[in-house]
Amino acid sequence: MKLNEIKDNDGARKLRTRIGRGIGSGKGKTGGRGMKGQKSRSGVSINGFEGGQMPLHMRLPKRGFNNPFGKDHAVVNLGMIQKFIDEKKLANKGTLDHAALQAAGLARGGKDGVRLLAKGELKAKITIAVAGASKAAVEAVEKAGGKVEILKADVEYRAKGEKKKTPSKPAKEKKAANRAKKKA
Repeated sequence: MKLNEIKDNDGARKLRTRIGRGIGSGKGKTGGRGMKGQKSRSGVSINGFEGGQMPLHMRLPKRGFNNPFGKDHAVVNLGMIQKFIDEKKLANKGTLDHAALQAAGLARGGKDGVRLLAKGELKAKITIAVAGASKAAVEAVEKAGGKVEILKADVEYRAKGEKKKTPSKPAKEKKAANRAKKKA
């Protein structure tokens, strides 16, 4: 074999079809689009149109819900905190906050802070400052000799089934006075 005799295998390089270049090509005149109609013309945009029949994307049920008022918390488990402390990625003393957990690579995202959950076991005696924590997580940290500080003081925590606190008497009297002013 010589260099000037080297060639591709048959069918290795297929030329693209030149559409609309005469009847001899097999794709001349209408260019493979058939005769007349919307689809033969340029500028057609009918994806999802099913001839007036209800389209598939409208027949299928909607699922899910995006809460516009929902909080975005980075979820951190106690077991992972203990693992990071054992691996010396987190300090065993001082206060662990969102910045410290993020620096260690434990809390990803969470623009509204960190929420502490009780999955796993915590042995270290540490103080954790977070935006939220489950009841079981708080108990587990306190059992290990540590403390959990909830940073969001403006959110009032109520146990399940506990009634909302009623406003004090002076506040009620103030409201009644305002109502009387409006009527007069």
